[in-house]
Amino acid sequence: MFTGIVECIGTIAALDPSPETGTTLTISTPTFLLSDAHLGDSISINGTCLTITAFTPSTFTVGVSPETLRRTNLGRLAPSSPVNLERAVAASGMRMGGHFVQGHVDTVATIADVRDDGEARVIRLKPREKEVLRYVVEKG
Repeated sequence: MFTGIVECIGTIAALDPSPETGTTLTISTPTFLLSDAHLGDSISINGTCLTITAFTPSTFTVGVSPETLRRTNLGRLAPSSPVNLERAVAASGMRMGGHFVQGHVDTVATIADVRDDGEARVIRLKPREKEVLRYVVEKG
């Protein structure tokens, strides 16, 4: 589970695509992000929950399934692409700002409209599969 607040920006260090099994990504990151990492930990990459399959003090590797590549922007990444990173919420010892976000992506959307609203910006999205709208909460 994630708060939805990006902890840092990482960089795609290596990308190993396989049409049958998906893609293996290796990501360079500031060392603090992996200071308490374990194999099998969940990590959010651009809002998508993935599993750490290997790591060093400054890089980690994840496998990305073909379905995840189709339904997220991860399929469009290239070496040196920046990615948003967030560790899973700890059960204790961490302030839980933001919102609880599971990090599972079920579709992609295009930006239908952007308008300024005082100091805020309203962004309207058009999902590829309209059926997901029944799961979307208007605010909150």
